[in-house]
Amino acid sequence: MTPAALLDRRSIMKTAMFGAGALLLPDWVRAADLLTLTGFTHGVASGEPSARSMLLWTRYVPSSRDVADIRAEISETADFARIVTAGAMQTGPWRDHTVKITLSGLEPYRDYYYRFVAPDGSFSPVGRTRTLPEDGMRPWRAAIFSCSNLPFGWFNAYAHAAARDDLDCVIHLGDYFYEYSVGHYPEAGEAVAGRSMMPAGDTVHIADYRLRYASYRADPDLRALHARFPMLAQWDDHESANDSWEGGAENHHADQGDWNARRAAAMQVYREWMPVSDEPWAAYDIGGLATFFRTETRLLERTRQPDIAPLFKEADPVAALKTFRDGAWMDPAATMMGSAQEAWLADGMRRSAHSGRPWQIVGFGTIMGNTVMPGEIANWLGAESQGTAQAFKVGITAASVGLPFNYDNWGGYPAARARFLKSALGSGGSTVVLSGDSHNAWAYNLAHDGHAAAVEFAGHSVTSPGFESALKAAPEKVAAALVKTNPELAWCDTSRRGYMDITVQADRVTNSWIMSDSILNRSPRATIGHRATVERGRNRMA
Repeated sequence: MTPAALLDRRSIMKTAMFGAGALLLPDWVRAADLLTLTGFTHGVASGEPSARSMLLWTRYVPSSRDVADIRAEISETADFARIVTAGAMQTGPWRDHTVKITLSGLEPYRDYYYRFVAPDGSFSPVGRTRTLPEDGMRPWRAAIFSCSNLPFGWFNAYAHAAARDDLDCVIHLGDYFYEYSVGHYPEAGEAVAGRSMMPAGDTVHIADYRLRYASYRADPDLRALHARFPMLAQWDDHESANDSWEGGAENHHADQGDWNARRAAAMQVYREWMPVSDEPWAAYDIGGLATFFRTETRLLERTRQPDIAPLFKEADPVAALKTFRDGAWMDPAATMMGSAQEAWLADGMRRSAHSGRPWQIVGFGTIMGNTVMPGEIANWLGAESQGTAQAFKVGITAASVGLPFNYDNWGGYPAARARFLKSALGSGGSTVVLSGDSHNAWAYNLAHDGHAAAVEFAGHSVTSPGFESALKAAPEKVAAALVKTNPELAWCDTSRRGYMDITVQADRVTNSWIMSDSILNRSPRATIGHRATVERGRNRMA
């Protein structure tokens, strides 16, 4: 089809978008084009739900590209015959013309429609959202996502969830986008046709991060998801740079300037473009049923990850690993969250449990379950994966002395992990951990000092590749070896993409891993790959 046969871009952007019938942007509408548009350029979104309020998001660029007053309206019906509540704010270039308005006066566990009104009287697309429940009588259901690397494939997981009518909310645990330059993860030959993004280089400065968000939010399935459900979102590392911590990142280099400036740019633009509050962490009361805790484990107080690679240059690497295991690895000062957040979370979980809420659900960016590398992995490395082979071999040697293979997740912070699990046990409640980052699907029974402390449901990625990209063995064989080698691991899938679906009831929490049929072609088809349940008070899967 030629460009002449396609709709005018400005006409496209004025078309209403709602739910599964979302606006479909043709491939030729690049992020650069979107940033030159005026009007409501990137759809609508909602987030930070409570029983009585909701945060609403949009982006509006006036023809003057200057200041604009934008009004938000909420109604119980799609025709907006009666406005339940409304509010306004001023936006402009200093915040990339994004709008975030929190409106109150809503009723618990109820669907609402919302829209924005521009100074010229034009309307945004219409979105739908749902408040949190105030009682614990009915189940509450959420879809959980992580690791959405646009060039690797289509966001079919988003499309599948956006078409559903049985979800109350969506949760994004981070890696909403990736900061890498075009041609690096994925490499040029691995990128899926039609999945282009901007800018071409790494996101380093404010303008770069804004353009990358604009590029991702041009995706119709992501826009449909935002328009259909409220989102609880938190960042992980790729919203700034790979393997980030308070003082730097693996993918931040000297020629990219000061890390603190880049970190500040990433946090600012995340808060501009996402339907989130500016609070770094927060708790959400799901009626009398549960409390969900949104955490921050990357940019504010996380200490630097351990690096065991230099130990393999020692005359006796195994002896060096043992010394590390018994010393530096157990450093009690090493932290993911920092002392203030640790104290807030421990107190919040205790208060939630003592109030009678059956469940304390904690979202972390990275996996907490103890995971070591099976020795069999050495026999399954493909000939084309030599760049990865050394990392797997390092993990296998580390496993021989009881060390994990990933130090960017909680495996690098065992003392901090122990503090969290001790507080979970001491809270008197039932703890469920939700995590992402690994690109693969996992279910763990977390233990502390021999006691069942919590259950962890770890999500696979929307598109980012997992173990299957480096191993030639059948996925079932890989999964069996991982489960056999790791006592906390009850189940895993290391080959498929998708999302999780959690149902919270007073007496149990059930999690399903939804597997997309493919990411190479745009299709919402998916199936349930596995389901696990934990009963209240057991802290182990049934």
